[in-house]
Parts: sequence; structure tokens; C-alpha cells
Amino acid sequence: MPNETLSPIGAPERVSHARASQPGKEWWRTAVIYQIYPRSFADANGDGIGDLAGITARLDSLAALGVDAVWLSPFFRSPQNDAGYDVSDYCDVDPLFGTLDDFDRMRERAHELGLRVIVDLVPNHCSSEHVWFQEALAAGPGSAERDRFMFREGRGENGELPPNNWQSIFGGPAWTRVTEADGTPGQWYLHLFDSTQPDFNWKNEWVWERFREILRFWLDRGADGFRVDVAHGLMKADGLPDVPEPEEGESLAEAMMKPDEVPYWAQPEVHEVYRDWHRVLAEYDGDRVLCAEAWVEPLSRAALWVRDDEMHQAFNFSYLSTPWNAPKLRTVIDESIAAFGDVGAPSTWVLSNHDVVRHASRLGLTVHAAAPASGIGPASEDKPDEVLGLRRARAATALMLSLPGSAYLYQGEELGLPEVIELDDHVREDPTFHRTNGEVYGRDGCRVPLPWEADAPAFGFNATGASWLPQPAEWSAIARDAQEGDPASTLELYRRALALRAELRLGEGSVAWIDLGDDVVAFRTGEVVVITNLGDGAVELPAGEVLLASGPLDGRAVPTDTTVWLRPTS
Repeated sequence: MPNETLSPIGAPERVSHARASQPGKEWWRTAVIYQIYPRSFADANGDGIGDLAGITARLDSLAALGVDAVWLSPFFRSPQNDAGYDVSDYCDVDPLFGTLDDFDRMRERAHELGLRVIVDLVPNHCSSEHVWFQEALAAGPGSAERDRFMFREGRGENGELPPNNWQSIFGGPAWTRVTEADGTPGQWYLHLFDSTQPDFNWKNEWVWERFREILRFWLDRGADGFRVDVAHGLMKADGLPDVPEPEEGESLAEAMMKPDEVPYWAQPEVHEVYRDWHRVLAEYDGDRVLCAEAWVEPLSRAALWVRDDEMHQAFNFSYLSTPWNAPKLRTVIDESIAAFGDVGAPSTWVLSNHDVVRHASRLGLTVHAAAPASGIGPASEDKPDEVLGLRRARAATALMLSLPGSAYLYQGEELGLPEVIELDDHVREDPTFHRTNGEVYGRDGCRVPLPWEADAPAFGFNATGASWLPQPAEWSAIARDAQEGDPASTLELYRRALALRAELRLGEGSVAWIDLGDDVVAFRTGEVVVITNLGDGAVELPAGEVLLASGPLDGRAVPTDTTVWLRPTS
């Protein structure tokens, strides 16, 4: 693959979307940001895979929805072994998605519509096809090129054992042994994810400088910021010690949230990387933003990523993982506002993304009521109650969008899309599914292309009917055009909630709790009272004007699994 092109030809120089705001008034503090998964959003050329031109053609719908920014999952050059999170050139667009000119047109159209554009950056690892890794393989042990990555000698009499016991997040060992130029078995390289995704050595200044160049490349093209993949990774503990044996019954996801015990997560040195990046973004005006994907707990630890000289936002996975339980929701809301507020950052709120079961299905499960990242498939014992899941998802979203700070939406949740469960094994592409021999279904079920038009080929995803993952026939009833103008639809609920959130400036609000019982989440924010009923019985509304309801009300009573926004009369 070609090397990085580090100076965009014809690209605007240091383009600003807007002048910098006063400290504390930056746009990202209250923004609603919409995640686009490019291969599944809209397909302009009809090959069955979404692209940048398709995104450009559909941006008007997102402006009409009422979001403030779009975050695009990776569209860089890539062999696509992990849907683009295996990058072979950070400064070019993969032909699957278009060209750099297509990016420029998309960014220009987004800015015309008042939408900011956030690029997904993958700094923990690249593709094994990246020229940097190919140079490392060719250069051999002890070379400067190999020091860009995590090469180590093996253990055992002849180096036949991996350097330590680390396991890949996608299943199997986190080390792969290479064959040297003379044909002999050689060193091992670390890949915390797929074997085609070698980890960088972030203790090498060469890596730091390359990523400064990458940041400036996209900032010069008008990007408004970056979502940073695996932001709690990058640095590994000195000596690469073994991971402690897992506790009985402990899942991989649970182990990942224990950075004190996992020597490849949340190492203190990683914060110096983001202080460095903060300085790069400060060279540009327009309030450019860094958002961390940092799977760490407790929330006070996650807040370390958003101290005032580091990143600006961090995904609130503690909130996403909270079960549908009123006391637990009240606790995580309190802890989130306190933890992020202590470092002067806004809390973020998120319910779905491209890595977890969609919340319209997740909240309809009986056993895995939190956030199973392993997916749901045909043989899963616990399958969602779709009616219950959607009712709770609508209530959960209405609650989330009333909270102070910034919120993230995942494409299709505004249509109430469920997880696609009935996918045949032969169409699945998630490396998690294949590396575990099908024991873990993975994330394909939340990545199925969107339905735009009920009666069009591929439901309007494109004009040919091609689709890289098959769309369920029943999605015709919940296509975007089928929901438009229907006041009871999930789409119109989102539009109404987003319009009210902006009008009432709820993102700038606060939370003053109201006691309506253990099974009710109720609080006042500004001029609005928010009530979410998670109990079995109905809850009577106080006197006032109902501004929003996630589902039908029974007169002045709020049924179970329903959220109401109320302007009280007193």
C-alpha cells in the first residue's frame, strides 16, 4: 500500500468552521453528535457498501433531525479485515468509500448545513499491510523499523512460546510469530485485536511525530475533531508482565474494565500523548475536539482523559452499561456529572454504538440487561422482547436527551432499529465471530445498512438492491419515509426531543432530584421536569404542560417504561 500523503494537494489551509468560543462555551459541551458507520449509512454507487458520496446525499436528513455534528467511523485505506479499523494509509480514503475529493465535498456540505465533522482515528494499531509494518518485517530484529511496533523474542527453549499470556480482545492469543527473511521462525509481534492489526510502540518518538502529521492532515482539510479509538490503550507497562488469572466467572468485558490489573490499559504515560495532541489542536481555531473511547472504570478514572490540557470528551460507557433500573440510573447520572464536572468537562451520554447490541434490543433482554458486546444470534438463549425493548429504548433516549452535557446517537436508533439476530454464519464479517469459531456472534447485528425508503431497492440504501449485510424484510415498516410525519413514530420522537433540547438549552442544565418513588427517575432541569417510570404501576403527573412523552399516556398518568418532559405550572 502507498505511504501516507502528508500534505494535502489543493486542500484548504487551516480552515476554521467557526471562531473559537469563550472557555466554557465551546460547542462540544452540549452537542448532540450522530455516529455514521460509513459502510452502512448510504451507498451512492450501488456496490452494496456505503460511501462518502452517499453520506453527502443524505446529510440534509441529519440536519433536519436536529443534531449538531457527525462522527464518521473509519473511511481510510484499509484491507477491511476489521471494517476499516485496520488502517493501511491514514491520509487517504479507501476506494470503497470514495476519494479525498469526496471527503472534501462531504465536509463542505456538512458545514453548509451547520454540522461539524469528527474523524475516527485509530492510533493503537494499524494494518499489517501498512507500509510501516511491511518495512518493519523486512528490516529484521533490532532495527529502527521494528521499534515502531511491539516486536519481542519468544519464551521457551527456542522462542516458540509467546512473550506473555496476553489474549486478543477478538479471541485467541495477542501475539503472532513472524517468519524472518531467511525462512526461520522469528520474533513475535503484539496485536491486542486481530492478527492483521499490529500495535504501535508508543514509547518511540517516531510514532508520535507521524500521528502529529496525521492530525494536521485532517485538521487542514477542515475536520472539526477526532474520536480516538482505544484511547485507554497505546502505552503498555514496562516489561510486558503477564495478566493476572481471571476471577471465576469473570468475562472478558469485565476484565477489560480493570485497568489496575491489565498492563495494556490505562497506563499513566498515555495521558502525555493526549496532552501533546491537545497542543496540536490548539494551533487551530474553531474549537476542535478530541473524544476518548476509553473503557475504564470508575467514572473518576475515565475523567482523567478529559482534564483541561488533554481531551475534551470521553464516552460514558458506565452509563451505557447501566441496567434498566431506577436507583442504578440515578447513581450513574450523579456520579457522571460529579466526575466529569470535577475536571471541568461535560459528561457525555450514549446508549448505542457500532460495538454493542442496539439498545432497542438490549433493553428487551431478560438476563443481559446491561450491554452485551458479544452480540445476539440465532442460537442465543436470551432473545429480546421487541415490543418491550423499543418502549424502553424510547424512554431511555428521552431521559438521556434531557441530561446536561453532550449526547451521542448511533445511526438508525432514531428509527428504533433493533439488533438483527437472524444472520447466517456465511454473511458475518466481524473478526470476533471468526476468531472464536462462531462462539461469539460479534457486532454485525448492529451494523446492517439503514432503511431509508420502504418501497425502494435495499430500502433506499442504494438504487441497486445490493447490501453487504442482508436487511430484514420487516424493516420496510420502519423505514425513514414510513415514519416521517407520524407523530407516534420513533423518528418524530427524536426530532421533537432534539428540537426541545435545543430550544430549552437542556444541555446547559442541571439535575435537581425529585422523589417520586424508588422506581422512578425524576428531576428538574431548568424549566422542565423529567419523569421516567421504570416501575410496574403508573405515576401521576404533577400539574403542567406535557412537552414530550416517549409513549402514550393514560390521561395524567405515566405508564411503565415511559418518559415525560413537563413544564410545571408551579
